[in-house]
Amino acid sequence: MLARRTLARAVAQPSPLGAAAPTNARNMATLREIELRLKSVRNIEKITKSMKMIASTKLAKAQRAMQAGKDYGLANAEVFAHTPSDKPTPNKLFIVISSDKGLCGGIHSSVTKATRRALNNAVDSPIAALGEQVDPESPIMVIGDKSKAQLMRTYADSLRLTFNQIGRDIPTFADAAGVADLIVKSGVKYDSVVIVYNKFVSAISYESAAVEVKGEEGLRESNGFKTYENEDDLTKDLAEFSLANAIFAALTESHACEQSSRRNAMDNASKNANEMMATLQMQYNRGRQAAITNELVDIITGASAL
Repeated sequence: MLARRTLARAVAQPSPLGAAAPTNARNMATLREIELRLKSVRNIEKITKSMKMIASTKLAKAQRAMQAGKDYGLANAEVFAHTPSDKPTPNKLFIVISSDKGLCGGIHSSVTKATRRALNNAVDSPIAALGEQVDPESPIMVIGDKSKAQLMRTYADSLRLTFNQIGRDIPTFADAAGVADLIVKSGVKYDSVVIVYNKFVSAISYESAAVEVKGEEGLRESNGFKTYENEDDLTKDLAEFSLANAIFAALTESHACEQSSRRNAMDNASKNANEMMATLQMQYNRGRQAAITNELVDIITGASAL
């Protein structure tokens, strides 16, 4: 207590004009800065831990919704597996699925990079297995503000439609149907739609993937449809319904990847905060001990001089 009172009086006394600040005053300022930083990191750690718990709860719901969405995707794949067509589809429309929120790792940059590789006809692009060349100026539509901002830098002229406020909660088929309806009514001409999304691999990993959905003309020209006589409205409705199914399956899987990545990101942030708090606490303890030792030395020296 005596050392603290002496240190407080020493700091409170103003130094003469032009004189250097006492060493103890500098140590006290440094300790105060460390203490404030330690408090700030501790508050951040509480926030990241809470966000991790929330993401863990949402991940369980997202995985259940993803299983339901996959059933739609499997039904879609079954339809297109029985409608093969030799007609090429040079006019492709790209739909990039991300979200509006951040703090979830590389979810957004993953689909953005995959889209850029596909438009550049890279060998490792997610649609390289289709064996078709892609026009670098193909139209693009984006679901989510994050990927929209990233693609605006290089493909601003190719963006046709952007969607937001989708997937704030668990995506529903109504959301996917609304997006498909706006795409059909947009007036953009396409032979097929390439949906670029994040594929859920496990609770700790994901990868960018793409699925191609044929348009109205592609379904009409397929060998399976030519066998039967179908009305134009039927083909049109089936193409729009298939697009909505594919978008719904991709939305649910991307949402599960987002929650998984956010949980992992907040877990890593909490661990980093704990390590930083340990380092700052050690620095604070060492600085405080050094300040107290210097005060005791000053007191003992003064008493010896008397």
